[in-house]
Amino acid sequence: MPLALILSSYVAADRIGGGAQQFALAACGIDPVLVPTVLYGRSPAKGGRGKAVEPDLFHDLLNGVEAQGLFGMADLVITGHFSSSEQVALACETIARVRAAGRAGAYRPAPIVVVDPVLGDAPKGLYVKPEVARAVAEDLVPLADWITPNLWEISHLTGREIADAADVVEAVRALGKPALVTSAPAGEGEIGLVCSEAAGSTLFAHAHRDGVPNGTGDLVTALFGAGLVEGLPGAAAAERAARAAAMTVDAARDWGAVELPIVALGARLMRPDAQMRIEPLA
Repeated sequence: MPLALILSSYVAADRIGGGAQQFALAACGIDPVLVPTVLYGRSPAKGGRGKAVEPDLFHDLLNGVEAQGLFGMADLVITGHFSSSEQVALACETIARVRAAGRAGAYRPAPIVVVDPVLGDAPKGLYVKPEVARAVAEDLVPLADWITPNLWEISHLTGREIADAADVVEAVRALGKPALVTSAPAGEGEIGLVCSEAAGSTLFAHAHRDGVPNGTGDLVTALFGAGLVEGLPGAAAAERAARAAAMTVDAARDWGAVELPIVALGARLMRPDAQMRIEPLA
C-alpha cells in the first residue's frame, strides 16, 4: 500500500488541514501518517483554542516516524501549515531524509513532494508570521516537486498582480515550479484551478458556490497528490482532484453538512462526477 507523510495542522472537529487530508488519502488507498504542526479542538477561525507543537516535540515525532522505517516507505510528502520557522527547517530536513532513505518495499521508486505554501488568503492577506512566510518561500518551496498555492499565495510568492488565468500561468513560470493553483480566476460565476507545468497549462472551472465549508484547498492538495502517486500525469491528477472537490462541495450543500463530507463520500472521491469546464491555456 502506498504511504503518505503529512506535515501540517490537526484540528479535531473540522475537516481542514492535515487532519482532513488523512481521510482523503485513506479513501484513495494511501496510508496516511500525520505529524501535526498545531493541535486545535476546532478551527481558530471559529474561536477554537489550541497550540503549536513545539519544535523539540515536532523533532521527536519525526524521529519516531523515521525509527519506524517509514521515511523509506513514504511515497508522498505533503506539507501544509507551519507555526514557526523552526518547524519549516525541520520539514526541509525531513524531506532530505525521506529522499535519502532506502526504498526497499516502497510503492514508488522515489517520493513525490507536494508543498502547499500555507501563507494567507484574500482579503486578510498574510496569516502566518513573516519569518514563517520567508522560510516557506526561500527554503521549502525550492524542495517541492509540485506546489499547490491559492491565488493570493502565488501572487505573494512571485510579487505579481494576477487578474486572470493567463497571469496565473505566467506567475507559475516565473516561480519555476510546477503548480496547481486553487481559487484561480475563471468565467462569470465560476471558480477555477490552474494546473501549470512544462507539458502545458490547463484551467479547470466549475460553478462558484456560496457558503462552502472550509478545507477545499487541503482536499485538493491531498487528492492531487494521490493522483500523482497513482502515476497520473499532472493534468489528469488535477482534473480528478478538481472534480472531486466540486462534488464534495455540492454534497455538503445538498446534505446540509457544515463540514466537507470526505468520509461519507469515501471511494467516490476517486471517481468524481462533477461537471467541469476544461480550457487549455497557452
